[in-house]
Amino acid sequence: MANTYEWDCKTVDVYPEYEDHTDTVYNVHWRLNGTSSEKHEVDGQEVPYTASVYGTQSLSLEDVGTDFLPFDELTNEIVTGWVEGNMGEEEVANLKTSLDSKITEEITPTTETKTIGE
Repeated sequence: MANTYEWDCKTVDVYPEYEDHTDTVYNVHWRLNGTSSEKHEVDGQEVPYTASVYGTQSLSLEDVGTDFLPFDELTNEIVTGWVEGNMGEEEVANLKTSLDSKITEEITPTTETKTIGE
């Protein structure tokens, strides 16, 4: 089973004015989605197993003066780089490991929820 990962870092909090710049990003609301190469049937369709995790990441504003990008030039890829850089490699790896575990649990569940008396 091979999993792929996709970041969604498109929702951000900004300071309308910060050090002579407008719309300076200081916080990112992120989601990391994991998708398995293994598929299962849902309503007659073969779909992959998926899992996601989400959170927020504050950004350092120390380099705003030298590294500032206008808001309309930002992309998901750029902001994802900021998020991963601020989290660090270990935390990013931990998130992906968590998604792997969730997907494995979907494929081979170790628990079930049942209703008594029906």
